[in-house]
Amino acid sequence: MFCLTPPPLGHEQFFILHKNPKFLSSCARHTHQIAPFAVRSSSSVKEIEKPAEGEVSSNLRASAPFPAIRAAKRVVLVRHGQSTWNEEGRIQGSSDFSVLTTKGEAQAETSRQMLIDDAFDVCFSSPLIRSKRTAEIIWGAREEQIITDSDLREIDLYSFQGLLKHEGKAKFGAAFRQWQIDAPNFIIDGHYPVRELWARARSCWTKILTHESRSVLVVAHNAVNQALVATAIGLGTEYFRILLQSNCGVSVLDFTPRLDGGSPYICLNRLNQTPNSPVAGSSAGRKTSKRIVLVCHGSSQGDSEASINCAGDRPMNILGVIQSQKTAELLLDLKVNTIVSNPKMASIETANAISRVQEAADCLGA
Repeated sequence: MFCLTPPPLGHEQFFILHKNPKFLSSCARHTHQIAPFAVRSSSSVKEIEKPAEGEVSSNLRASAPFPAIRAAKRVVLVRHGQSTWNEEGRIQGSSDFSVLTTKGEAQAETSRQMLIDDAFDVCFSSPLIRSKRTAEIIWGAREEQIITDSDLREIDLYSFQGLLKHEGKAKFGAAFRQWQIDAPNFIIDGHYPVRELWARARSCWTKILTHESRSVLVVAHNAVNQALVATAIGLGTEYFRILLQSNCGVSVLDFTPRLDGGSPYICLNRLNQTPNSPVAGSSAGRKTSKRIVLVCHGSSQGDSEASINCAGDRPMNILGVIQSQKTAELLLDLKVNTIVSNPKMASIETANAISRVQEAADCLGA
C-alpha cells in the first residue's frame, strides 16, 4: 500500500485511489489546511477501531454470504430529494408526513439527467411519499412498474419521529444523547433501531439479488442506503453515520458471479455522488470530522473500456496522464490530509499527480 500523508491534524480528509469507480465520489466534510506531504509505505491500512466486545451482537457484522447470482448485476442506490421535514430539521424516521420540496423535486430531476444513460431493468422504491416521488421522477416514462418494498423504508425511530432535534433532546435526555454518540446500542420503546435496520438491509439484498435483472435502481433514504452499502461490503452497525448519503446522492455497487456459484464478488463503484458536483457531497446536513473521496486512476496501457476488472500492473498512458492532471485540478480546492493508493502503478502515478498539485497550491497560498 502506498500512502502520502502529512503530519496529523485532528480532523481529516483523505483520498482512496480505487481501481473501479467511474466517477469521483465523496462523503463528509473538510475544514483544515494541509502541511506538505511526506511519503511512506505500509503493507496495510489500520481498520477503524471496532467497538468493545459485547456492545454489538456478532450476528450484525454482515458476514453472512449473499445469494449466488448467474450474471453480473449493477445496483444504483439513490436517496430521496430534500423533503419538508429535512428543511424543518425534524426527525423523520419511517414516518410518512413529509413531501419533496421544490428543491427536492429539482434534485430528483438532476439525478434523472445524471442517470439518463443507465438502462435500468427494474426500480425498487421505499413506499414513503418522499422516496416514491423521487423514484417516479428518475424513472420517468419507462413502462415498467416501480416495485415498492416496505423493507426499504427509513430507519424506524418510534417516539422520536416528528420531533425537532432540540425537542428530542429536551424530552428524552439520555436516550437522545445515546442516539447521537452510540447509535448501534441505542434503544427506544423496546427497540434497537440501527440493529433492526441492518437486518432489513440484509433482507433487501436477498430480494434485489434474486430478482431477474441486470441493472437495478433503488430509491430510498439516508439511513437505509447507508445500511445497504455497509452490509454489502461487510461492515457492521458501528459504521452507521460513516457512509452518509446526501439528498439525491448516488451510490453504485457492482456484483460479479463466482465460478463456484457462491456469494458474488462485490465492488463499491461510487459512493454518495451528488447531483451538483462529483466532489460537492455534503454530510446530509451533519457535522463530520472526516471526508473520503474515491478516485479512479487514469487510463493505463492496455486498458479495455469493455472490461470491468482491470488486470495487470501497467503505467498510465498519455490519456491517463491528462486525466490524472484534470482530476488533480478538479480537487484543487480540497485540503487533503492523506492519500491512500492501490499499489498498482497507474494508481500510484495518479496519487502522485494529485499530491504534486496539492503541494504546489499550498506553497502558492492558493
